[in-house]
Amino acid sequence: MTGPLSALPSRAARALAFVAILIGGFAGGLIGFALIDVQCSGTCGTSRAIGAAIGAIVAAIGTAVVSVLVLRAMGEWREIQDRQS
Repeated sequence: MTGPLSALPSRAARALAFVAILIGGFAGGLIGFALIDVQCSGTCGTSRAIGAAIGAIVAAIGTAVVSVLVLRAMGEWREIQDRQS
């Protein structure tokens, strides 16, 4: 046996999930900003900022949910493979 068994995903997988959440939040912020920008005329700085913030939060939460599900699936898959070995 090489070491104690752990249910944690690898550091690389966790880092990739974190980066995916950041990218998803950034993309959501851009979408929220653009959505308000298209609908608003005149000076709408506050509205654009609120749209960007809401878009970023919603997209980051959605990406985080998917990332957690993927990391859990990877852990279960690894556990099944270990049992078969």
